[in-house]
Amino acid sequence: MQAVSLSFHRFDALTARLWVLGQMGAARLTLPRTPGIGFWKLCGSGVGEGFTPLPNTAVWAILATWPDEETARQQVENAPTFKRWRETADETWSIFLTPTSVRGNWSGKTPFEKTAEPSPGPVAALTRATVKPRIAHRFWGRVPAISDVIGADPNVAFKIGIGEVPWMQQVTFSVWPDTHSMSEFARRPGGPHAEAIRAVRNGAWFREELYARFRILGDTGRWDGASPLAQLEYAA
Repeated sequence: MQAVSLSFHRFDALTARLWVLGQMGAARLTLPRTPGIGFWKLCGSGVGEGFTPLPNTAVWAILATWPDEETARQQVENAPTFKRWRETADETWSIFLTPTSVRGNWSGKTPFEKTAEPSPGPVAALTRATVKPRIAHRFWGRVPAISDVIGADPNVAFKIGIGEVPWMQQVTFSVWPDTHSMSEFARRPGGPHAEAIRAVRNGAWFREELYARFRILGDTGRWDGASPLAQLEYAA
């Protein structure tokens, strides 16, 4: 069963931020040598709720696929690249997932394999798109409204915008208590998310896009002092 790890790191000091900026080059040489790793990406992030065009130089992420959950947990804990990032960061949180639906491509590949069926309980969603340069201003005109609404939604446990290339290659990731609450947000009639999806379809804004949902296997570490999944356990 394919496992996916998504590790977020916060670097507060200027020296640490400069270090991780250098890692965006150096880690590309070491990550491919990690035993068991499949598809991987290094990503920066946006400020605020994350769904903004302004970069956040403090928060960076590593996404990777693995043959199974045990390998994912072992390598995130022990592989040299992950250890260096964790030891340098002021805070780190990793979430472990398995795909339940996948549609589209990322860098010309379908990186996730549907290896589990949807089930009741918490769910994570990831969208990734390469924005066409000529419509980037229209895309970013829509995003702040979505950010405001998702940030105010009491159901969402975690949300962030990350990306490989600022403004052009964007990823959104969010965690919800269940599929119903996530779908309610996405399809809310007249809401900014539904309107944006309609505009994307009508205007063919993206050169490449991918949509995936995941069952949550667990997590390790802390974000803002606690596990973002804790509120889901409390609600349950």
